[in-house]
Amino acid sequence: MAGGGGIPQWCFSQVKGTLEDEIHDEDIISCMEFDHDGELLATGDKSGRVVIFQRDPQSKTHKPPRGEYNVYSTFQSHTARFDSLKSLDIEAKINKIRWLKRKNAAHFLLSTNDKTVKLWKVSERDKREVGFNTREDSGVLRDYSSITSLKVPRWAPMRLTVNACPRRKFRNAHVYHINSISVNSDQETFLSADDLRINLWHLEVNDKSFNIVDIKPSNMEELTEVITAAEFHPTECNLFVYSSSKGTIRLCDMRQAALCDKHAKSEYREREAPVQRIFVDNLLATVFVRD
Repeated sequence: MAGGGGIPQWCFSQVKGTLEDEIHDEDIISCMEFDHDGELLATGDKSGRVVIFQRDPQSKTHKPPRGEYNVYSTFQSHTARFDSLKSLDIEAKINKIRWLKRKNAAHFLLSTNDKTVKLWKVSERDKREVGFNTREDSGVLRDYSSITSLKVPRWAPMRLTVNACPRRKFRNAHVYHINSISVNSDQETFLSADDLRINLWHLEVNDKSFNIVDIKPSNMEELTEVITAAEFHPTECNLFVYSSSKGTIRLCDMRQAALCDKHAKSEYREREAPVQRIFVDNLLATVFVRD
């Protein structure tokens, strides 16, 4: 998108095909997220694919300034599957992507579809090991009887490659579809939210989560609102907010109670008329939290 008056211009290189090609539903972008320094942009689509763009270094010095991003890496994050126990089709569509702050040469990000959150490691490789004693550089084992001397393996330059590998899967904790995830400022925990519950996870533990918000009524006919999004405070690791279909935003402190749905520090909502709203009206007043 071009802009005047010194406003940065934003553009993307073509991922595949041309603008005249037929657009397929699985190629439609469903979410996108910049990393913390804006050098990388991750997009997720309906087919469960994540495409990462990297900012072109030359675009930073261009006059006027340009925000040009080129394809950096592409990988399949989620695939569609059928849950035979619940007779439910689970789409591959990526609902949310969240970056973790960079601590080393590799990048880490979380991506989620309706049921499963995955932690991905994205790393670069521009060197390879050569000079093996027991096998060829191609990986084929050598005849040990032909080895008459030993040599020291060394690193040799190679064409830059970007590898994305899954580190952990966080699943089996949500009955309803996950609508948001948020990484805590401590970079050790994150939350995942569905329509009625919010769970707290540790990045090193993928088989256990803690339920910190539960608004499911004992009788589902009494349901008056659903959770639409949840987000951690950017600097205070104990604070988070979640929004609902009633147009309400609740600020919660995990230090006050283990279950925060009835122990919110503050509640923000629009002024309502004395007449009680029906559930359909609440959906029209839905609020989505965004950092």
